[in-house]
Amino acid sequence: MRPLRLGTRGSRLALRQASAVREALVAAHPGAPEPEIVVVETVGDRVRDRPLAEIGGKGLFTKALDAALLDGRIDAAAHSAKDVETRLPDGVALASFLPRGDPREALLSPVASSLADLPAGARVGTASVRRRAQLLSVRPDFEIVMLRGNVDTRIETLAAGAMEATVLAFAGLKRLGRVREAAAVLEPEAMLPAAGQGAVAIACRAADGETVRRLAAIDHPATRAEVEAERAVLARLDGSCRTPIAALARADGDRLGLTAMVLSADGARRVAWSATGPADDPAALGAGVGEVLVGRGAGGLLERVRP
Repeated sequence: MRPLRLGTRGSRLALRQASAVREALVAAHPGAPEPEIVVVETVGDRVRDRPLAEIGGKGLFTKALDAALLDGRIDAAAHSAKDVETRLPDGVALASFLPRGDPREALLSPVASSLADLPAGARVGTASVRRRAQLLSVRPDFEIVMLRGNVDTRIETLAAGAMEATVLAFAGLKRLGRVREAAAVLEPEAMLPAAGQGAVAIACRAADGETVRRLAAIDHPATRAEVEAERAVLARLDGSCRTPIAALARADGDRLGLTAMVLSADGARRVAWSATGPADDPAALGAGVGEVLVGRGAGGLLERVRP
């Protein structure tokens, strides 16, 4: 069995996630050669002074890895599932998911322990249109300032006094051993996360049967069901990083619960819906929730934030 070349971005969090994939593969295939981690630089990593929506969307974190897959430089790619575009390139498949981490958001602030405690007009850093819309929905007085970069860079910028708070994925803080940086963990009722948040997805060439088989051994069915339901909402809404869409599914045995929300860019309007369905048909559940959102007026909100 040849060593599997596992592609990843070069940030500390991405490398930590790729190492977790490698460890899972080693455990699942005793005696097989240890996978080789291959760092692939992406446009999203190089350009950090502009929102993703202005430079091509969240796919900038995955396109270089997709290209490396399709031209044979790597055999698989480890992604934060929330960064994976709704429509995969031809020939690429999401072959497995690691068990999902905590999908919730974390508030980081040196001056407050909750969103409500932040001072009037507080500067909150984020480049996410979803976070921006939800923050303004609860606190229209916030000044949202653009903040990009890896987790460590964002924390350093906050500590330097450029803003009073930021919001990051709690799973990323956990994986980097930085949970003490969180002033509070925001429940989904307070801030609904991005589709796929907290999950690590592993992509490969759909026609590469050997790699598909090796990755299938580490697939976590409950995580797959949750992420597929959330991604089905995005697919129905034609969602991207330019649109404030949030979605969270939770598996409970053979049932799957899903909540999704679409907001206006300024957070003044929102449409939300929750439903449950069988865990073995997550795509149908996600598409159904997306359809209800459209029927309740979500389409008009999406049209207002498209470039």
